[in-house]
Amino acid sequence: MAWARFGAMTAYEPLAVSDDIDELTEGFWAVVVDFESTLTAVRFAHRGRRTMTRPPGYRGWQPLDGTWRTSMDRAAYTAGVREIRERIAAGTVYQVNLCRVLSHDLPADAYLPALARLLRKGNPAPYEALIHAPEFGVDIVCASPERYLRRDGERLVSSPIKGTSRTPEEMLPKDYAENVMIADLVRNDLQQVCRVGTVAVEDLCAMENHPGLVHLVTNVAGRLLPDVSWRDILDATFPPGSVSGAPKSSAVATIADLEPVVRGPYCGAIGWIDADTGEAELAVGIRTFWASEEQGRRVLHFGAGAGITWASDPEAEWEETQLKARRLIGLASGAVAP
Repeated sequence: MAWARFGAMTAYEPLAVSDDIDELTEGFWAVVVDFESTLTAVRFAHRGRRTMTRPPGYRGWQPLDGTWRTSMDRAAYTAGVREIRERIAAGTVYQVNLCRVLSHDLPADAYLPALARLLRKGNPAPYEALIHAPEFGVDIVCASPERYLRRDGERLVSSPIKGTSRTPEEMLPKDYAENVMIADLVRNDLQQVCRVGTVAVEDLCAMENHPGLVHLVTNVAGRLLPDVSWRDILDATFPPGSVSGAPKSSAVATIADLEPVVRGPYCGAIGWIDADTGEAELAVGIRTFWASEEQGRRVLHFGAGAGITWASDPEAEWEETQLKARRLIGLASGAVAP
């Protein structure tokens, strides 16, 4: 049975599923938009504080002790960084988020809500989410630190993250410059759907602490134009600037050229939309596990990436992807204690 959890709120009793953003005109929906723009939304009859029944034979999360595969090894990833730097030198693009996807086979009885429980204890995140709807092709555990969009009536807020290090002292000038660049991109995105003069940067390069690392975060907010639809909002702002690059169209084309597999929910949007109240909270789908069926077997995936600029060092960018994956892969594998 499908259900979802966002923080302390549980949504249950599914009513409908949709792949059309224009159908989300009433009710409460759990939403996933893949990086490639495919939408899956599940409408639920109820939401509130509720503990869902565990399946028969529940054993908790069993650590994955095999080898994780990666869509890009160290050599391929660093070569990708060098190629992006060449494109920057040629003036094709200014910044690109280059990502790889790690994968591990799943036992048939693996239960992702158990992994979500483990992550809540071992890696608490401000935009944590679980959407357990395997009958609709969605089984996702998200421990995202990043807000893509928060909507409260006419107010729309986006909070891009750019800049990652182990400690505040290790944050580089390159990280601050990258954050400012993407904040400006997000500001331009919001201006397409917000009232003139209302889009503003409320915080710039604020330092946030998260388990095992620190991030630079900027808040950009505006007031929506009358009669703006969710399709209008997504057309203006998706994919999130922090996980694509600038200019966005050139960055997305570069990603398609260099990344050997699709990202799926990773770097997309994960969260909820309440069409009745005009509220929504969508996270950027980073620090996210998702399950899929591949050639008759279940596979768990996890993505990690880094923002590449002219100042990027290929080896350092590879190590940033390692840093971002280390704790969560370690939790799922039993190598890190919660």
